[in-house]
Amino acid sequence: MQREVNFEGFTEDESSFLRTQLLGRVATVSPNLQPHVVPVGYRFDGKNIYFMGHNIRNTLKFKNIERNSRVAFVVDELVSTNPWRVRGVEVRGSADIVEIDGQTWIKIRPQRKVSWGF
Repeated sequence: MQREVNFEGFTEDESSFLRTQLLGRVATVSPNLQPHVVPVGYRFDGKNIYFMGHNIRNTLKFKNIERNSRVAFVVDELVSTNPWRVRGVEVRGSADIVEIDGQTWIKIRPQRKVSWGF
């Protein structure tokens, strides 16, 4: 069952899931409203999601975020094929460009979430 709620935090199951996964997908929007979705490695601090990348300031996702901070981020997993079982979390929110230990990171501040399979 899928459920969408205004963001009031992550459940214990959602937090555990986000801490154990290594790869998510971030969606941004270009100035001409073209969607752009790419996989990224990420970190989760219990509230916000962070990602970086090699030469990130020259990437399309970075340039899109500079112009429009609205993003979506999805982490999902195929748990079983028989029976079919998937679980995941989609976060919608705003992205900030932040410097951490001299490196450029993108920080996603969740505002809404959708989760399934928990």
